[in-house]
Order: sequence, then C-alpha cells, then structure tokens
Amino acid sequence: MQGNMMHVPLTVPFILERARTIYAGREVVSLLAAGRDAQGQPIPHKHRTTYGAVADRALRLGAALGSLGLEPGDRVATLAVNSFRHLEAYLGVPSAGYVLHTVNIRLHPEQVAWILNDAGDRVLLVENAFAAMIPALKAACPQLEHVFVLGPTPQPVPGAQDYDSWIMGHEPLAAYPALDEDSAAAMCYTSGTTGNPKGVLYTHRSTVLHSLASAPKDALNVGEADTLLPVVPMFHVNAWGLPYTCAMYGAAQVFAGVFSDGRSLAGLMQDEGVTITAGVPTIWMGLLGELDRAAGEGTPYDLSRLESLIVGGSAAPEAMIRAFDERHNLTLRHAWGMTETHPLGTASTVPPGVDPRSDEGYTLRAKQGRPVPLVYLELVNEAGERLPHDGKTMGRLLARGPWVAGSYFGGSGQASFLTLDGEEWFDTGDIATLDERGYMHIQDRAKDLIKSGGEWISSVDLENAIMAHPAVAQCAVIAMDDPKWDERPLAVVVPRPGHSVTHEQLVEFLAPKFAKWWLPDATVLTDHLPIGATGKFLKRELREEYRGHRAQQTAERS
Repeated sequence: MQGNMMHVPLTVPFILERARTIYAGREVVSLLAAGRDAQGQPIPHKHRTTYGAVADRALRLGAALGSLGLEPGDRVATLAVNSFRHLEAYLGVPSAGYVLHTVNIRLHPEQVAWILNDAGDRVLLVENAFAAMIPALKAACPQLEHVFVLGPTPQPVPGAQDYDSWIMGHEPLAAYPALDEDSAAAMCYTSGTTGNPKGVLYTHRSTVLHSLASAPKDALNVGEADTLLPVVPMFHVNAWGLPYTCAMYGAAQVFAGVFSDGRSLAGLMQDEGVTITAGVPTIWMGLLGELDRAAGEGTPYDLSRLESLIVGGSAAPEAMIRAFDERHNLTLRHAWGMTETHPLGTASTVPPGVDPRSDEGYTLRAKQGRPVPLVYLELVNEAGERLPHDGKTMGRLLARGPWVAGSYFGGSGQASFLTLDGEEWFDTGDIATLDERGYMHIQDRAKDLIKSGGEWISSVDLENAIMAHPAVAQCAVIAMDDPKWDERPLAVVVPRPGHSVTHEQLVEFLAPKFAKWWLPDATVLTDHLPIGATGKFLKRELREEYRGHRAQQTAERS
C-alpha cells in the first residue's frame, strides 16, 4: 500500500530559494586579490555581500546561460578560487538545469584541458588570476564555446568576456525549469593519483540530502548563528558540500580566496568571528605555527568564537589535536569522505561519558569518526568476505548510501563498484578498522600499506606518531624494498626549524607504542615533502625518489 505523502523533488533550487528569501540578509564575505605588491604577492581586499544579492546574481547567471543556447545537462566548468562569484555558480548553474563542473586550479594546464575535454564542457568561468591560461585552453578544447572571466582584468582578454557585465545584462531567471531530482547537478573529478582522473556526477537529490545530513550536531553542527570559513577549495568535492549546507541553513560564509597561509586565516577568523572552519592537515599545520608564534610574542589572536576546525583529506596526528586543545583551547575534529562520497561519510564525535581531553577521548578523536545517518560502512578481505567490527581487524573499506557514487562518468573504473549480498557498494581503496561503537579508523590507502613478511603496517599510524616528536614538523612513511621481508618502512622527515633528529632517536621514541617489527628501518631527513593538488603528501613521488633505498643508507639530509 502506498503512503499519502506529496512527492516533492529534492533539487538545488530549494537551497537557492531559502538563501534568497529566509536568509537574504546573511553575509557572504570574500577575501579577493586586488593586484600585487612590489614582491609580486597578492594584495587582499575584503568584499562583502549578502545571500540575497548572491541569489539575485545566481538567477541572472542562470538566465545568461540560457541565452547561450545550452541544452539541459550541458556542463559549465569553473576554474576559480573560493569567493562569492563561485557561490553564484554553485547555486545558479544547477538551478537553471545545467551541470556545475568545478575544476582543480592546481593541476597542470594539460591535465585541466584533458578534464575539460573528457567532461565535454561548453562554458568555462575562469578566475581573473588564471586568465593567461585561456588562449591555450581554448586551443586545446574545441568543444569549449564560451569563456567568461570572473573579476576585473587590466585589459580585455582575447577570446573571453567579462562575467559581471554578462550576467548583469540579463534579468533574473523568472522560473525554474522542471528538474528531475535524479538528474546531474554537479560534477567533480578525482585527483588522479593513479591514472587519469575520473568524473563523479552528483545529483540534485544527493546534493540536498547531503546538505541536510551535514548540518546536525553530531555531524558538522552548522546552523544559522554560525559563520563558516571553508578553507577546503570549492573546486575540491564542492568544498566538502559546505557552501550548499550553509546556504540551506543560513550560516554566513567567509571565503579566503588565494590567502590560505596561517597569518591570513587567523586574521580572517578573528575579524569575522568564524565559528567553524574546514581544511586539510597541511593547512592546520600552518595555522598552528602562526598561533604559536603570535602567542609566543604576546599578541595572541582572539579566536574565542571558533568552535571547531574540521580536518579531512588525510588523518590529523593526535599530537596536532592535542596541540590545538592544550595550547590554544581549540577543537580539531575529524571528518572523512572522498570525491565518490560527495564527500561526507563520517564525522568525529565523542560519546557521552567520555572526556574529550582524556586519553580515551583523544584516541577516539584521532579516528575518522562514525558514519553520518544514511551512510553505511563495511569491511571485507581480499576475497570479499565481511570482517569483524572489533577495532583491530583491518580490511578494505566499503561505503554505500544515497550520496555515494554508483559509477564513474563515462563508465571507467568499474572495478571500484561491487555487489555484496545483493547490495551495491563502493570500494573506497582505504584500509580501515571499524569498532563495536561504529568508529572508523583509516589505517592507510591500499596502495600505501607496507606489507612486511606477509603482515600489514599502517604508514598513517607511524606518521602520526612520528609527528608527535618535538623535533619533527612533517613526516611521510613509505615502503622500501627488502630482500628478506619484501617491504620495510622508511620514514621521510622534515625537522622543525632549528631542530634535528636521528633515526635512533625516532626509533627510541616509537618503541613504546609499536611492535618492534613495525618500527622504521631507516630515516631520511629532507627540507620539504611534495604536496599534491588537494593538500596531501605525494607518496607516489616519494616512492619513486627513494626507490632502491636500503636501511644502511639512512641519510642525514637529502
């Protein structure tokens, strides 16, 4: 028997309308680059607007796109930083029936062109800072018909039009098209750490459900009274969905643009009264250094309104979580997800009865948390058999849910999708544990696990422990070949300024925490670690650089 409820499609215009009407007066603040100084560094300029104004411009963008003769489902790409203009595209493009395709600005131009061609983008919105790329992209992308520049330029850009003039030349979209909630609303590509990037299409339905599920207290705790600063780029998994979540619930948004250094972020958080922020561990390492510096000089920042720093992308060391707590009274909270999960899959909370600052509390907070409602997680072995949720047994992490991808654009990468007991699952490529209370702990990416003598060693656990050493700033642990054990751990370490550390000191520091066979066989000191387009250490490059390294070759500095 059927129920009596209305069938109301879940579509992005629902989010746009709430921002346009209920939350019209809430602020949207953007730190924009206004030229460059004598050293060539961008000069910050703070732009203020409201959801009402953003919504009006988003509707004008929708009407302007319609004037180009686009068909429903055509892709509109953005190559842009976090700003109010990018938010307009988030809301306006899918609400007009087109697909928003956010492209990673940190990729090589050839890879950008490959992605634009693979997606079949017909329109490109380009940040003014990247306008120099336009001629080459147009030459490499024959299907790209229209290019618009976001923000002012010193002179007209050949082959492109000014975005602001273009959209303001159109009246706001008078009515939303009839949209199927299962039609595509947005598109993101994986980071392509192995092979070409793969496209993931988010539906209107998945976007709305993800926004609803991201906000509650035991997820990211977002409400109208909040001011959010998503440092995570809007080109990376839709800034973890935060622009949509904030617009749905009326939280003010603050965008840092290209200014992601510790000093800029700390000042922006202080001045705008930011309550929640989100970024990858490398961002928070920089912020922690700036907060330490300011406190040491007797000029600490006032971040008393900042309730949580959400960390994702890779695991944050427990030492970093403790440092924010103990030195600055700030709470760092894990969340986990990936391009294929839209991205929120888990959020870190501490259950009643556990002191968040106790040893048990820190241990739980160093895990990636429990699945948010409607997301299911499972562990399997190489044979596809379910594994126990005992907090100890490691296995391949599977995910399923209404905002988890069921395939890739164009049908590539089908090996990542499987059926288990008649249910559709996505193989994340992560190796993890799950415990009886539902806490998930990423042990490693499958390709980064170190298999020594037939047993697995988690490079992530070793890295997080090593970064707790007072002389260590950053660390990546990779596998090095071993004639007896197949693979053994190699620690690649960046010391803190003015400090040094030996292999023997690190092994002594780790010995109380790990079985002897887990301890690194060698340590290399270096000045920097390669960081990829999404803020993660590039272990593939490190494995190539140290291919053939042996324990007896432990180096002082490379």
